[in-house]
Amino acid sequence: MQQDILKPVVVLIAWTLVMWVWMLATRLPALKAAGIDLTKLTGSKTGDADRALPPKANWPAHNYNHLMEQPTIFYAVAIVIALTGTGNGFNAWLAWGYVALRIVHSVFQATVNKVGPRFVLFVASTLCLVALTLHAAMAVFHG
Repeated sequence: MQQDILKPVVVLIAWTLVMWVWMLATRLPALKAAGIDLTKLTGSKTGDADRALPPKANWPAHNYNHLMEQPTIFYAVAIVIALTGTGNGFNAWLAWGYVALRIVHSVFQATVNKVGPRFVLFVASTLCLVALTLHAAMAVFHG
């Protein structure tokens, strides 16, 4: 099994945990400042916090949620590539590209949050994911 591709997988998992800490460090003080007592909340939804808190306090949480979405496909395709023995070389570089772009996207969304540049970063990372998916399909169906 070629494991180079698993390194960016671990880095993105670690980055997701960094964003979780960032989310807590941003949101908990904002909740306190807004007079919201977490111990008294029952059944709240994400939109409730969006309405109660300043936008900038929500941005890290929004990004954390994004890291629970498309990256799940990345994790799956990276494992397929590793299991098919095609996880080194170009595929590893594509995986590092995906992770780097997602990290830049996270920092940008959690700080500046301009949609145009965020969209460009998202599309660029998605193109890496598309290439990885095609390579995984080639390895599985033509390997």
